[in-house]
Amino acid sequence: MLRARAGDAHPGLRTRDQDWTWAQVVEESARRAALAARLLRPGPPHIGVLLSNVPEFVFWLGGAALGGATLVGINPTRDDDTLAGEVRHTDCRMIVTDAAGAARLRRLDLGVDDDQILEIDSARYRELLASCSAALPEPVPLADALMLLLFTSGTTGASKAVRCTQGRLSRIAYTAVGKFGHERADVDYCCMPLFHGNALMALWAPALAVGATVCLTPKFSASQFVSDIRYFGATYFTYVGKAVAYILATPPDPADADNRLTRGFGTEASPEDRARFQRRFGAVLAEGYGSSEGGAVVRPDPAAPPGALGRPAHDGVAVIDAETLQRCPAAVLDAHGHVTNAEEAVGEIVDTTGSPSFEGYYHNDDADAQRLRNGWYWSGDLGYLDTDGFLYFAGRHGDWVRVDGENTSTLVTERVLRRFPGVLAAAAYGVPDPRSGDRLMAAVEVADPDRFDVAALAGYLSTQDDLGSKGIPRLLRVSARLPATASNKIVKRALQQQRWDTAELVYEWAGRAPVRYVPLTAAGKRTLASEFASHGRAHLLTLGQPMPALPSCGDSAPAGPAVSA
Repeated sequence: MLRARAGDAHPGLRTRDQDWTWAQVVEESARRAALAARLLRPGPPHIGVLLSNVPEFVFWLGGAALGGATLVGINPTRDDDTLAGEVRHTDCRMIVTDAAGAARLRRLDLGVDDDQILEIDSARYRELLASCSAALPEPVPLADALMLLLFTSGTTGASKAVRCTQGRLSRIAYTAVGKFGHERADVDYCCMPLFHGNALMALWAPALAVGATVCLTPKFSASQFVSDIRYFGATYFTYVGKAVAYILATPPDPADADNRLTRGFGTEASPEDRARFQRRFGAVLAEGYGSSEGGAVVRPDPAAPPGALGRPAHDGVAVIDAETLQRCPAAVLDAHGHVTNAEEAVGEIVDTTGSPSFEGYYHNDDADAQRLRNGWYWSGDLGYLDTDGFLYFAGRHGDWVRVDGENTSTLVTERVLRRFPGVLAAAAYGVPDPRSGDRLMAAVEVADPDRFDVAALAGYLSTQDDLGSKGIPRLLRVSARLPATASNKIVKRALQQQRWDTAELVYEWAGRAPVRYVPLTAAGKRTLASEFASHGRAHLLTLGQPMPALPSCGDSAPAGPAVSA
């Protein structure tokens, strides 16, 4: 795919500062392939890249491809111990970064020699590149060569390094071209991080396949979005739902639709947000289902009801009861789209034919075995099929909580919360109940927590027909910034581990209908703890420690006025 762009004068890569034709991108990639061949020490040819979305990242993607090396995207948002552990786990022999990244890396135990940490803004790096030829290396068969090690986001558990060969990445690229109509005239705006599968598999690879133009911004910025798509003349971009919410939270302008954007592709944007985005910017957002691992796939269908993913791509894709290994019966939906038989209809999305696209995790046999059981590919995601054969995503195992003896989907609660004006993002999750089962807690991200109208939110929740009584949060956290991955996915496990032990405002539902929230004060927290003790469940409060990034202050939570519907 990259060699096909050699000599191509069509714009290949653009930033605010400089443009490159595809021919120049290929030449720069060849220089990096030559540099890697010269510098890499014996062992797996694994090159770590710790950079924002800058041209060097794209050139090293090309360099790894031409040289048969493996690129490991390093997530800068990891804490030092996790980052160092991921570098060691993936056997990086060389790391490409900038001055700030090098300063951080050199104080960590990476197993990488200092002279193998290349700083792209250094004189040494420029001299090394200048001495490398831009000629293409001799072609060798590379379909089975390991091209990428992609770390999963780690939103629900420990992150794992997914293997992706050149052959698989090219198949993904051409599939995306056919599915979403990529063409050479497209201008693709890349604002999602290049170390993540979203940008690589849904934007960079299909753009390379057809010779479209890739436009880079160092990182996602909601306030810069409209300016960027106009500057580049972008026609396509990729997203995650939280990024779309941030864009929609910016002040609207009558000229917002004055752009060339026609479509976007991503995950986790609500139907309401997608509709609002289309009305405001004139572009259609297409939701997809998938993962860096591959596996069970879904075929889009224009006739799919709102919220449905589409239809199973083939007969082997099924919803399975993990205990009986039987296919779950069809879901029966009420007038609001709620599953009335969730106990029997919701199961794990499985490809019973196996998964030729899943190439395994790097040095993680246990995770491989968990993913491939009974010769089937288990996605780890929950779903259900309606009576018309449409497949729905029902979250992950942690997205269902047991409230008052009933299974409740947190995704429904999140969708309703995100509709409320002023809510930028929302997460719902289960925390222990003092007596039994779970208590539903939610966290909302807003611009100014002190000024957020919790009383109005309470009144809103009381009147939403598509939200059952079990889906109304009993505890509500109001945050200025929810913990998120670098690709803007909310890290629920961090919120779940901290529960109500936070310096941020936390409210509890007081009484029955109508919904009325009052601040959870220091005294309230002590009362809650005593309830756990009196019912023999105090041990649940010690399970799971708060995440370091989320400060805990115990009894010092601020108090505020009672609010009600």
